[in-house]
Amino acid sequence: MNPQIPYYGSEMQCKQVPLTFPPQHQYRQPGLEFLMVPRPIYDNPNYKGSGKLQGKAALISGGDSGIGRAVAVAFAKEGADVAIAYLCEHQDAVETREAVKRLGRRCLLIPGDLRQKEACQRAVSMTLECYGRLDILVNNLGVQFVQENYLDITDEQLHMTFDTNIISFFHMTTAALPHMPAGSSIVNTASVNAYIGRKNLIDYSSTKGAIVSFTRALANNLADKGIRVNAVAPGPFWTPLNVATQPPEAVKTLGADTPMKRAGQPYELAPVYILLASDDGSYITGQTIHVNGGQMTTS
Repeated sequence: MNPQIPYYGSEMQCKQVPLTFPPQHQYRQPGLEFLMVPRPIYDNPNYKGSGKLQGKAALISGGDSGIGRAVAVAFAKEGADVAIAYLCEHQDAVETREAVKRLGRRCLLIPGDLRQKEACQRAVSMTLECYGRLDILVNNLGVQFVQENYLDITDEQLHMTFDTNIISFFHMTTAALPHMPAGSSIVNTASVNAYIGRKNLIDYSSTKGAIVSFTRALANNLADKGIRVNAVAPGPFWTPLNVATQPPEAVKTLGADTPMKRAGQPYELAPVYILLASDDGSYITGQTIHVNGGQMTTS
């Protein structure tokens, strides 16, 4: 049996967080959560919402699984209706929608390739049509390709990584901003790798560094409009992206090199997104908050 430590997680799952995982690999990004063993823990039933996002509408890219799913569920607990934009992981998306609906909120599913400007415009338009407003934008899209040799990074890989990880953030923000009132919030998902410079994820790390700078510059640009912009930089988390991109043996020990000696679970990130999306973070803008199990970074 894998070593485990106590946690407060989903009542529907074993109440332990694994320190190691069965070796596994999926052959398509961004990965499918319903195939993972064990399933990621996206909800903490001991977290009780207090209406921090009551009446708000949020659009979350990559909201079908992993970090996006945890954020969607946490936002619903705080009273928000959510729209989740995703590529084509329909079974995962439906599971997320059902989890949100059980909390009494609405969840709109919007499949599409968000590397395309038109898909981002469609996601914003559908959110506005469904909810009549857009108060929170969470840019949470990403791919990564492990390459031990820098010269193995192809032009195709380079363009896919940048188009997905940062250009989509520009497209989505451009589509959303004209409809976001003062008091709105944008939260971008960056990565610890922007700070430590993962040697076998050079293009990925570069895009995550771009997200940090995009966040700072956009926050300065929008401050006079009353719109806050922040980022979250996760460390190693048990999400489909890692299973779809890391070698099976690396998956087995994911997070073991952190001071906490384990991977994070998605529910452990969600309260930070609530902080940055709600009035609790009213004096926070242009910042990147690190949730990484204690890995040292220079912000």
